[in-house]
Amino acid sequence: MKKVFAAFALMMGIVSVASAQTDSTGDLFDGYTRKITYDRMVPPHGLEVTFDKTCHVIFPAAIAYVDLGSANIIAGKADGAENVIRLKAARRGFKGETNMSVITEDGAYYSFNVKYAREPRILNVEMADFIHDGEAVNRPNNSMDIYLKELGSESPVLVRLVMKSIWKENKRRVKHIGSKSFGIQFLLKGIYTHNGLLYFHTEVKNTSNVPFDVDYVIWKIVDKKVARRTAIQEQVIQPLRTQNFVMNIDGNSNERTVWTMDKFTMPDDKCLVVELAEKNGGRHQSFIIENTDLVRARVISELKVSNQ
Repeated sequence: MKKVFAAFALMMGIVSVASAQTDSTGDLFDGYTRKITYDRMVPPHGLEVTFDKTCHVIFPAAIAYVDLGSANIIAGKADGAENVIRLKAARRGFKGETNMSVITEDGAYYSFNVKYAREPRILNVEMADFIHDGEAVNRPNNSMDIYLKELGSESPVLVRLVMKSIWKENKRRVKHIGSKSFGIQFLLKGIYTHNGLLYFHTEVKNTSNVPFDVDYVIWKIVDKKVARRTAIQEQVIQPLRTQNFVMNIDGNSNERTVWTMDKFTMPDDKCLVVELAEKNGGRHQSFIIENTDLVRARVISELKVSNQ
């Protein structure tokens, strides 16, 4: 029986502590373990840092998580940028290597091995070109299967593709919600739902010759009785993701945005107010979404979700 089990373990790639010691690096495991093969490895990128210069790494999406392997390096988001990390040595001439791991909001994982160099060969790195380079070689190179807490059970990659598909489809499925004044029109073009998330497609049209600078867009649930006056006891709804949110709409132009929200509904005496405010101006716009509009959200599977 022992010989049969040993043969089965060998066939399945399971090695014992005794047999693993022949090619072990010194780490011991109790019991039987399956050896991790190289096709499961996330290959790290190499970075050089120095004490007197700052290295910047630019990612294709906002940064959600950063972990540093040791106190030999320091890192942080660049001021005013959500997708840029600045990195440098905390000690001059530190020996050996350390590492850095980064997860971005689109679900991508990046791994780096970091070492000291008096004069780094490359100081500024742009990671967008590397996002898919593992698919044809040894996936996962930049794993796109990481799930983030705020999106629940939905993959960040699928959320991004859904938003992109809504934006590219560009159909006005809701035709009764919007506002218009002073040459600015703020429209709700569609409401969609998929896997516990809501997607809102909006458009801002500027038919004037004066550019419109966005101060803020706020989504809030308020009592219907005060929806068009000063809102009290309001509940602000924070978007989880956006597609093509711009802060400036030129004269005689338009911009569309897709907003991703966690699923919610409202009682009959509440409504959702969406306010668009102009920075240093008075051409503010707002519209109201009723609960009857939310429950008629279009199921996202009716769209052709594409990454093209």
